[in-house]
Amino acid sequence: GFVVGHAGLYQALAMFAVAYFIIGMTVLSVCAIATNGALDAGGAYYMISRALGPEFGGSIGIMFFLANVCGSALYVLGLVEAVVDSFGIPPGQKAGTGVHVLPQSYWYELLYGTVLLALCLLVCLVGASIYAKATFLIFLIVAGVLGTILVSFFAMQPIGVPIHLPHFNGSKTENGSFTGFSLATLRDNLGGGYGVDYTTGQMMSFSSVFAVMFNGCTGIMAGSNMSGDLKRPSYSIPRGTISAVLFTYLVYNLLAFLMCATCNRILLQKDYGFLRDISIFPPLVTVGIYAATLSAAMSNLIGASRILYALARDDLFGRALALAKKTSASGNPVMAVILSWLVVQLVLFSGKLNTIAGVVTTFFLLVYATVNLACLALEWASAPNFRPTFRYFTWHTCLLGIAGCCVMMFLISPVSASASLGFLLVLLLALHYLSPSSTWGYISQALIFHQVRKYLLMLDVRKDHVKFWRPQILLMVQNPRGSARLIDFVNDLKKSGLYVLGHVELQDLDTLPSDPLQPQQDSWLSLVDKLNVKAFVSLTLAPSVRHGVRQLLFTSGLGGMRPNTLVLGFYDDAAPQDGLARHPAFTSAREEVPLGFPPLRAPAAPKLLSAREYVGIVADALKMLRNVLLARQLESLDKAWELRRAASPPPAIHVWPVNLLRPDSARYADTCSLFLLQMACVLNMARAWRRARLRLFLCVEAGAMPHAQEEKLRQLLKDLRIQAQIQLVPWDAVTRLHWQTRQGPPGGPAPTGAEEEEEEGAVNFPANTTQVSDEYVCAANKLVLEQSPTPAVRFLYLPRPPADTSLYPLYLHQLELLTRGLGPTVLVHGVSAVTSTQL
Repeated sequence: GFVVGHAGLYQALAMFAVAYFIIGMTVLSVCAIATNGALDAGGAYYMISRALGPEFGGSIGIMFFLANVCGSALYVLGLVEAVVDSFGIPPGQKAGTGVHVLPQSYWYELLYGTVLLALCLLVCLVGASIYAKATFLIFLIVAGVLGTILVSFFAMQPIGVPIHLPHFNGSKTENGSFTGFSLATLRDNLGGGYGVDYTTGQMMSFSSVFAVMFNGCTGIMAGSNMSGDLKRPSYSIPRGTISAVLFTYLVYNLLAFLMCATCNRILLQKDYGFLRDISIFPPLVTVGIYAATLSAAMSNLIGASRILYALARDDLFGRALALAKKTSASGNPVMAVILSWLVVQLVLFSGKLNTIAGVVTTFFLLVYATVNLACLALEWASAPNFRPTFRYFTWHTCLLGIAGCCVMMFLISPVSASASLGFLLVLLLALHYLSPSSTWGYISQALIFHQVRKYLLMLDVRKDHVKFWRPQILLMVQNPRGSARLIDFVNDLKKSGLYVLGHVELQDLDTLPSDPLQPQQDSWLSLVDKLNVKAFVSLTLAPSVRHGVRQLLFTSGLGGMRPNTLVLGFYDDAAPQDGLARHPAFTSAREEVPLGFPPLRAPAAPKLLSAREYVGIVADALKMLRNVLLARQLESLDKAWELRRAASPPPAIHVWPVNLLRPDSARYADTCSLFLLQMACVLNMARAWRRARLRLFLCVEAGAMPHAQEEKLRQLLKDLRIQAQIQLVPWDAVTRLHWQTRQGPPGGPAPTGAEEEEEEGAVNFPANTTQVSDEYVCAANKLVLEQSPTPAVRFLYLPRPPADTSLYPLYLHQLELLTRGLGPTVLVHGVSAVTSTQL
């Protein structure tokens, strides 16, 4: 009567259509989730938490608990309103007459509500079985009352109905009328005629009337809330819910039409209990109203208690809900019922039914939207295990349900909707950071997998272009205990590219009962989390380190995301230091160094690979057209101190783009030199290294027009948009040692065509190793070391290994002499074009 009296028949039917469209879409989602596996206590909370994870589940669980609590209070207040309307002393009278003996005031109505709520509490404390029997009895009563009402519309003769309304300190009387079926009455009631709600004194509108009406449709979750008490929830919930939705939709529409055709607007707007006045047996209508509202109040109270119990049992809120876990001997969550009752009692202090209707509707709509979201996420994730037996849904119905709920939320009350979303966001963030991890499975992981697979297929390596190049790095780690700072440094070098931590375990799977790498995987992943690096982990078994690195270079990555750069630690005799023991992530009182990693190698213990094998790994990577970086003494780099020190000048990055082991071909614009420049620039672009300054060293000889070379290099840096300071370094004294060794004329012969080809990255190796003396290499090392101020890190040119494998130890010896005492140093050899001057 309230709905059609204010909104008229057309708008009332539209409201029912919109409400049941939203409810219908949600019911399809509920049925899909309910038939996809075993349901436990908690209803919608259980569905959402197991589908979307603990953050969404816990936050929506609290919202749904509050929605049921407010809904229970709403129905209790509605019952109080009906009781007072039947037995209350009319306004303006001091003493009651006949059956009108109940005093009317805020505190008296609160007392009546408390008594009725206590009755609901007693039923819910006994358990779900007595509640089910009570609700079935109530269903029979309501069905009988409904039949009586339908008969009354046809059987009753037209009558006038006097309506007593409060007016200031007294009352006034208006006359409503039951006209019987009348075309004139129907025409008068077709359009809207919003007036003042006589219980609150507020002007009604479409949104406020819809908010009140929608509360009569929220019972669709009553069955799912009892999921823990049902014998076959996957069978009962879909059938019961769909039947209830169809039945109530037809009854509401039928009643709306009958009311509009037989009752004038004054009766509909001014007397919400008019059905009793036009009934052939008025007391039965009163009993039906009491039974229906009492049933709804109990349903919401027991639903709230089951949600609270499920939240407490899942330990999402820790000790805050520990009390709600306690159950009776029969398994009834009595403490959850009592706590829910206390919260409902607090809500009763609001006093008026329509005051809390908007909040309740907003909460329910938010829960419905999230149920649809859970089903949508499961459908979009395309997981093979999502195969509900209920198939009458698609992602379109889920999306329509979400859109409908969100639109109606803001139409009903923008303030309540915004506040509810804000509260939901706060709960989400709190649970994300404070709740323990769960074993329910995270839908976000399934969705991410689905999208990543799709985009990886779209990432076409044939469309790669040099101007979009980025480093994709495979860092080989023998033991993370000795490589913590190197792992962190390479993380700064990746520039949003692929970063893989590779490790080779020297074992033979044929001799082992199971894969030894699986137990190690968690330790490596925990390491990545603790060091806060964005890296993948790739472990392999191999008979030798060289074979293992080959495997990883061939197999790491997927599609267009494959490593293009190999990073190795330097091969020297330095004793390994335990960097994890000193790392801030592992030095706090509550954190321990991961036990999954073995102790570091003792200084006197033999190494896992020889010098020849180490250089062979470098040669293999270059043959496979991978860029190579060798990092020496990176464990001595204290990045935090280097980059945060207040001293001036700011930390420096020294770049030597010349092959110091090839003084007879000292060019700085070949592919390798440009790659070296690019990597130094990438490091400087990282957030932590932006204060650092690039210093580029140009080695010049007397009579070689150094200023012209400097200007040419400056123009190159300008074209490449690299900001660096150029410093000329005379190195005649160093090169003289080289020419004396070779006994050749100053300037030397011009490189042959074959040597030119070798420098451009062909597979033929230059045989230059034997032509460089230790004296010359030490002089080059001293030249690099003398440049001040001392930099945070140096980038040097890495020559290709010699073609003759017997020269590998000599090659490594020269690299060791060249980088001795230089501090953190990165030797770089690039084989691919990585710089672009194009737009």
